[in-house]
Amino acid sequence: MRISRPAAALALGGSLALGVLAAPAAHAAPSGDGCRSLGTATLYGEFVEGDDTHSPDAEGAVAVGGNADFRGGFSVGTELTDAQVAALPGGNALVVAGGIRGGVQVMKGNGVYGGTLAGTAEAHHGKVVHGASPIDFSAEFAKLRAVSTDLAKQTTPGTAIKASGDTLTLTGTDTGLNAFAVTAAQLQGAKEVYLHVPAGAVTVVSVTGDGYDQAAAHTSGFFLWDAAAKKYVLDDKTQSAAGGAVRARLLWNLPTAAKVVKNSGNAWPGSVLAPNAAFDLGSGGPVNGSVIAKSLKGSGGAETHHYPFEGCLPGTDTPKPTPSGSTPGTTSGGSTGTTTTGGTSGGSTSGGSTGSPSPTPSGSAPASTPPATTTGGTTTGGLAFTGADGVIPLAIGGALVLAAGGGIVLAVRRRRA
Repeated sequence: MRISRPAAALALGGSLALGVLAAPAAHAAPSGDGCRSLGTATLYGEFVEGDDTHSPDAEGAVAVGGNADFRGGFSVGTELTDAQVAALPGGNALVVAGGIRGGVQVMKGNGVYGGTLAGTAEAHHGKVVHGASPIDFSAEFAKLRAVSTDLAKQTTPGTAIKASGDTLTLTGTDTGLNAFAVTAAQLQGAKEVYLHVPAGAVTVVSVTGDGYDQAAAHTSGFFLWDAAAKKYVLDDKTQSAAGGAVRARLLWNLPTAAKVVKNSGNAWPGSVLAPNAAFDLGSGGPVNGSVIAKSLKGSGGAETHHYPFEGCLPGTDTPKPTPSGSTPGTTSGGSTGTTTTGGTSGGSTSGGSTGSPSPTPSGSAPASTPPATTTGGTTTGGLAFTGADGVIPLAIGGALVLAAGGGIVLAVRRRRA
C-alpha cells in the first residue's frame, strides 16, 4: 500500500508529537524514592512526648507533650531564623501541651500552653497564649518510633567499627549514606568516639540496648574527621568538621533505649532520636543538634544548640503533617486565651534581631545528588510528573509539533500544484 506524501508528512508530525509526550515517562524516577521524614520533630530542637524539666535555655524551638518545669529559668529560640519561625506550627517556638512552672522567655516566635501557668511566660517578638496544642504528640511519636525501628535495620557496606582501649572509631566511605549498628556496651565503653565519614554524607548510628550512659564511661569527647584539615576535630560551638557539614547530617538512633544519660563533661554532636527514652542531659556540655525523646531533663550548661538535622534518611517518604489552622498567634481550635507578652526582662534581644545563625557548611554540598522527593503525587528532582504542571507544557509542545506537521503537508500540496 502506497502512502501519499501529505499523509506521510502528517504521520511524521504526529509521531514527533507523541515522542515528545512519551519521552519523560521513559525516564520516570522509580516510585518510593525520597527522604524518610521525622515529621514535625525536624522543626524543633527539643521534641518531647512527656515532661521537660530544663534550664537555662534551648537555642532552637521546644515542643513538650506533657508539662514543662522551667523553675531554673529558661529561654527558647534565640538562634531561630525568621524562615524557621514561619515554618513552625502557628509560628510557635514554644509548645507545651500541659502546664508550665517557672519562667520562660520566648526569644523568637510565639508560644502556647494548654495547662496551668505557675510562673511567667513572655515573648519578645510574638505572644504567648493559653490554648490547645497545634501538635498531635501521640501521632507524631507513633511515626517516630516506626522510623527509629526501621533505621535500626539499616547497615551499609564499607562501614567499620573499631574499638581500641578507651576509644571507638566509626569509619564509613559512602558519600551518600553510612549506617552503623553498635551495641550500647560498645559505645558506653569509649571515653572518646571518633567518626570518619565524607563531608555531606548522611550518617546514622543505631545503638541497640535498653539504655546508654555516657557518664558510666566518663565519655569526654566526640571527634569528627575534617577532610580539608586532614585531622579529627573535637566538635564544639566554635568549631566543627567541614564547617558543621558532618554533624548536620549525623543522627544517633536509639530505638529501644528506656534511658539515655549524657556525660556532663562533653559536647555531643549531631541529633538524637530516642523516642522511648528518659533523656538526662546532665548539668554541663551541650547537644549540638536536636533531641527527640520521651522525656527530658537538664540544667547548667546542658543546653541544646540549634543545629537541626539536615540529612535525607532512607525509606519511604512520610509527608509532614499540615498544622491545623496554623497562623501566627493562634492555636488549633482558634483559642487565643490569655496572652502574655514582654520584651524587657530576662535577656531580651533587640527588635528584629535574629541571633547568631547556624553555621553554613563551607564546601559541604553533598557528593551525591539526593534522590527525587515525592510529595502529593509530584516528583521533584526527577523527570517523572503527575498532573497539569507537567502535562500542560508538553501538550503545548505537542501541538506545536503537530502544527509543524500540518505545515509540511501544506508545503507538499503547493509544490504538487
